[in-house]
Amino acid sequence: MKTFPDLVNDPRLAAILLALASVGTLASALFFQFVLDYQPCVLCILQRWPYVAVVALTMASLALRRSNRAVAALLGLSGLALLVGAGIAAFHVGVEQHWWAGTSSCGGAAAATSLEALRAQVMAAPVTRCDEVAWSLFGVSMAGYNVLVSLALAGFALTAAKTNYRR
Repeated sequence: MKTFPDLVNDPRLAAILLALASVGTLASALFFQFVLDYQPCVLCILQRWPYVAVVALTMASLALRRSNRAVAALLGLSGLALLVGAGIAAFHVGVEQHWWAGTSSCGGAAAATSLEALRAQVMAAPVTRCDEVAWSLFGVSMAGYNVLVSLALAGFALTAAKTNYRR
């Protein structure tokens, strides 16, 4: 059984694990969307993009055969992408908890000044609102779990990057 130091010391193994974790997270989101019929809001969709970036970066790092520094740099970029994802997810948690307003594409918009403007606003509103928790487990929403997963994977990626860049 590999230990944590073994995993971060091997940049290619770290890249494979990050790619698998990212694909698994994306697969989970798609399972909720297409099998369980939980339609994502705009912020839910935005939270998927950092995982797509991580898959692309880790696949690129696996194509590099001899350069541990280049692989480490791509792992570092993956970690930064995951931190961005954690930020988006944390913002989404705040919107769900009504700590702050979401973006205009989340359904919050300025007051309409005419009946036509109100009609256009209603017709353009998203079907799934960002400020409603669609699913939760133990009081934590999907966005909340995404914060935790993104931070854990970012920590792993950045640790692997730092360890292997020094070599």
